[in-house]
Amino acid sequence: MHELKISFAFTTYQAGKLFLLGSLDSEHLSAFERTFTRCMGLCSEGDRLVLASLYQVWVLENSLERGALTHEGYDRLFLPQVGYVTGDVDAHDVAVDSDGRILFINTLFSCLATVSERYSFVPVWKPPFITRLAAEDRCHLNGLAMADGQPRWVTAVSTSDVADGWREHRRAGGVVIDVTSNEIVARGLSMPHSPRYYQGRLWLLDSGTGHFGFIDMDKGSFEPIAFCPGYLRGLCFAGDYAIVGLSRAREASSFAGLELSSRLESAGLTARCGFVVIDLRRGDVVHWLKIEGAVEELYDVVTLPGVLRPAAIGFKTGEIRRTITLPQGTV
Repeated sequence: MHELKISFAFTTYQAGKLFLLGSLDSEHLSAFERTFTRCMGLCSEGDRLVLASLYQVWVLENSLERGALTHEGYDRLFLPQVGYVTGDVDAHDVAVDSDGRILFINTLFSCLATVSERYSFVPVWKPPFITRLAAEDRCHLNGLAMADGQPRWVTAVSTSDVADGWREHRRAGGVVIDVTSNEIVARGLSMPHSPRYYQGRLWLLDSGTGHFGFIDMDKGSFEPIAFCPGYLRGLCFAGDYAIVGLSRAREASSFAGLELSSRLESAGLTARCGFVVIDLRRGDVVHWLKIEGAVEELYDVVTLPGVLRPAAIGFKTGEIRRTITLPQGTV
């Protein structure tokens, strides 16, 4: 992190926390956390973060001038500036398109949506196999990959068109769908999550098997690169490295029927919570971070380029009342 001059932000919906992970120097980490109830999808766009929580999508703006170490040694201080009330639509991945429009995966209604100042959400796109919008989580649409500033691919656990039907297809019903053509470009996945387009490839996490890999568009198949000992969610990149989030089981039955369960058992392992850093050139895990204690599940992780030590302001203290920002040059 110190060498590449980057830091990370990640979410845990189980503990309701946004974590900011940076470095004090080449040997010591800097960790900062704030509470956002059931926070999940997260994206970094310039000097802002966009975060999906229980019933809101939050925009957090950096309140410091770029390069200024003016807040107790932190070089970013993210302030919740705008909140959109969506209702509890089980928002998963979030993104910002080239026009500045906030997009999010509306899992409850099985669609891609955008925020609104008047409505809970405005539908943008739905899978061709979903016959109508209904609050039924039919296919467990969850992941969004952007390309050239526009939504391009999504992941779903199944192609079910009945209420909660995806649960019967967790082992091999997962698909990747091209938003622009409505075509299914890959099938046979197991609980796919976190599709990301990077270096000319569509990468994703096949969470039900524990594999990180990419989609071979010519074959329409998932090509695994590395096995990771946990339930995978959250993926970002830095240079030739992928950062992958791992979670433990939320309950004894969470991994039941999934290949991940048998792979862990045969290797004599239990699922971990934390991150692994994978070298894209070799598929080797070159670094890892284990998280223990109250945090057992992660959802999303993003890279913060050029940021060494980020922090954020939350709602639990009076700090948010006393933090006031103005445009540069204001008289």
